Amino acid sequence: MGLLDTLMGHAGEKDIADLHDEFGPLLAPGEVLQRAFGFVRDLIVFTDRRMIIVDKQGVTGKKTSYLSIPYRAIVMYSVETAGHFDLDSDLRIWVSSQAEPITRALGRGTGARDIIAILAQATR
Repeated sequence: MGLLDTLMGHAGEKDIADLHDEFGPLLAPGEVLQRAFGFVRDLIVFTDRRMIIVDKQGVTGKKTSYLSIPYRAIVMYSVETAGHFDLDSDLRIWVSSQAEPITRALGRGTGARDIIAILAQATR
């Protein structure tokens, strides 16, 4: 992923080895990081058990929110792909017992397709 793609907010795959220090304390015993996609400061991380949405907040990004969604709780998901003049793709995930979906802007590029493919495999 190039610097321009990162600045534009496009999803790009991150190296799992670089994330072990940050996510090690968050994982259950035996849980394995599988893939991760980064945006300007945010991440979507997939393990063998769940999806973790990381939202870094504030100017410095020190305040971080981790939203853990077990695959078994995902009822439905959709992606609205980027049009010709639209720079964003939007991911919507409906979680059981929640009326409103969780929505994240993914950006243009292969990240949206890869994320949907992972969700299709994990929620089958």
